[in-house]
Amino acid sequence: MRFLHTADWQLGMTRHFLAGDAQPRYSAARRDAVAGLGALAAQTGAEFVVVAGDVFDDNQLAPEVVSQSLEAMRTIGIPVYLLPGNHDPLNAASVYTSALFTAERPDNVVVLGTAGAHQVRPGVEIVAAPWPSKRPTCDLAAAAVQGLLADGTTRILLAHGGVDVLDPDPTNPALIRLAALEDALDRGVIHYVALGDKHSCTQVGAGGRIWYSGSPEVTNYDDIEPDPGYVLAVDIDETSGAVSVESHRVGRWRFVTLHRQLDTGRDVADLDINLDQLPDKERTVVQLALTGTLSVTDRAALDACLDRYSRLFAWAGTWNRHTDLAVVPADGEFIDLGLGGFAADAVEELIAAARAGDTDGADDAHAALALLLRLVDRGAA
Repeated sequence: MRFLHTADWQLGMTRHFLAGDAQPRYSAARRDAVAGLGALAAQTGAEFVVVAGDVFDDNQLAPEVVSQSLEAMRTIGIPVYLLPGNHDPLNAASVYTSALFTAERPDNVVVLGTAGAHQVRPGVEIVAAPWPSKRPTCDLAAAAVQGLLADGTTRILLAHGGVDVLDPDPTNPALIRLAALEDALDRGVIHYVALGDKHSCTQVGAGGRIWYSGSPEVTNYDDIEPDPGYVLAVDIDETSGAVSVESHRVGRWRFVTLHRQLDTGRDVADLDINLDQLPDKERTVVQLALTGTLSVTDRAALDACLDRYSRLFAWAGTWNRHTDLAVVPADGEFIDLGLGGFAADAVEELIAAARAGDTDGADDAHAALALLLRLVDRGAA
């Protein structure tokens, strides 16, 4: 038996830093990743698709998001089993029970709204652990497998949430206990655990039968989410119970974090080269953590660089919390401007203010000196 394991589609997700047409393109890419599962299923011979929670980014979505998402699921063409997660729990306001979802749900889409076993076909079951609210008070995965027997049925546990060995908050009552999963696997009660919630493709434990698929399209920067953009093709031998897992990259967007120390014009030029060499700029988001001390001339070059790439990338800018750039006028930096009298005195005052660094007027002085350099470059001074 072969199926596709995916999770955390979070359809309807927005990112505040995406402006202009970048947000609609990003939203379309998330839907395209879903619709593309049909081709991947045909390529791999998958019988069905399981989605381990957070199909939608929220229960309150614009009608067009719901309709377009359901149409993307329809195009997959094989059964698609959806598990409510923490973003879209099966509570009173659930998207899954809305009139629109109910009316437009394709025949190949099944919502696993009750905990426990659901038959896929004779001899194969999905054991579902849906979220009934945003704050469960127990290990939903352990509760879902409770009472099941090793009776020869091949079972996939579909669950959502953090696993205790990976989660930094051991007091969370909803944590999935790895020991309980491994015990159920060892007893033959279940044969594979398909997890959602962690957006990076991750194997849990050492047995190769517990996986987070990660989100099929990136949702966060690579320092937080190092390995997104995958769907897992899972094979289970229905006779022996042996499992093999193969990852398939489907994501097309990248959220990149670059840390750079900038102290010279050469450093700024190297950053420019690094940004220039990044491919697929229209589908790439770049946050820059910049530290160092630059002259006014080099800071002006950096500003010109960032301005250019802000127009080429889906988004590019500084990560404010991790950016600390000082601007100190270099000795002799303004000697050759050909200024005299009052203008020369004003420049000296600006240089002194800029070098003070910790005064309220330092930033204004930096900006004024940079403007002066730009005007001189254009022959206007």
